[in-house]
Amino acid sequence: MSFDDAKKILAGGDTAATEFFKTKTTDKLTAAFKPVVDKTMAQTGVVQQYHALIGRFDAIPFAKSQTFDIDGYVTNKALDGLFHVVGEQEKLIRTNPAARTTELLRDVFAKK
Repeated sequence: MSFDDAKKILAGGDTAATEFFKTKTTDKLTAAFKPVVDKTMAQTGVVQQYHALIGRFDAIPFAKSQTFDIDGYVTNKALDGLFHVVGEQEKLIRTNPAARTTELLRDVFAKK
């Protein structure tokens, strides 16, 4: 993170830090989450049920075959949820002095 990035985050909107980290970390987080999601989806039978459903759909005359990466979709939604929660916490820290639970947070946002 550059000094300019830090200034933009401090002066930015309620979720400026969250958006910065989302941009910078999504690829690495996706790589870390996807194997766990793939394994869990296979263990719970979701993938098998999805493939069975698609098989029935494909058997419908004139139905256009569908391709959909269910594991990728779930991984993306998990990360969306993660960044949503982080963003909500960031909003709270920016707007509520009581949420600034560390000295660093108090120092940084007291100057804003």
